Amino acid sequence: MLSDFQPWIERWALTPDGEPFVTTYSQSRLLPVRRCGRAAMLKLAASDDERRGSTIMAWWDGRGAAPVLRHDDNALLMARGEGVRSLAEAPDEVALPILCGVVAALHAPRPDPPSVPPLAQLFRALLDGGEPRLEGARRIARELLATSCEGVLLHADIHHSNVLDFGDEGWLAIDPWGYRGERAYDYANVLRNPNLVRVTEPGRFDSGRALIAEAAGLDPARLLRWTYAHAGLAASWDLMDGQEPDRSFAVLALAEARL
Repeated sequence: MLSDFQPWIERWALTPDGEPFVTTYSQSRLLPVRRCGRAAMLKLAASDDERRGSTIMAWWDGRGAAPVLRHDDNALLMARGEGVRSLAEAPDEVALPILCGVVAALHAPRPDPPSVPPLAQLFRALLDGGEPRLEGARRIARELLATSCEGVLLHADIHHSNVLDFGDEGWLAIDPWGYRGERAYDYANVLRNPNLVRVTEPGRFDSGRALIAEAAGLDPARLLRWTYAHAGLAASWDLMDGQEPDRSFAVLALAEARL
């Protein structure tokens, strides 16, 4: 697989610094490298969505996201976080404000944003599906998409493992999907993470939602509805991919009980 990376290794004067690997869902190929002594990650996109994500990373220009060192139509060279801290292992009172701060940095106004699809396109898996257990989430998703009055460029896959420790540079995001829609959506996946144990911890859903709403300046009721709709979307993906949907249905039940 190393030969796949060779053109960029030569073009950008890179030194391999680990074994190449393939991401589980996107099937993108990645190789840890060093450039002028700096730890970096070379990523070869496997889809148009991944290529769009690389363009967005370059547009963010290191503000809220990992700095991009080089970029072309098929490859992304970004700084590699070498910090040892993990948000998945941090308590909510630490992790959730950090996640909210990163999202706020990503949403900060910048000129000349890249073109990205509308959020409604991401929701097709839920809206076009027929799973009866997701009918409530379908209805809420349609209502939210129809009443959204703001549009920002969304990361669209914010969770504990997509915000990494970059040491002195702080916590920075990686792997955006890139859609345009209501900013509240970028917080909707947080309470479905980092794992089923945390998701179902007594009192966590309510305390976490209150913390996110305050830190992000969101209407708690609107955040609840986006959390519910996103859990339905995630359950749709789980079922389509043959994955275990326990986490998604746990969040659906928690949110539905409060709607």
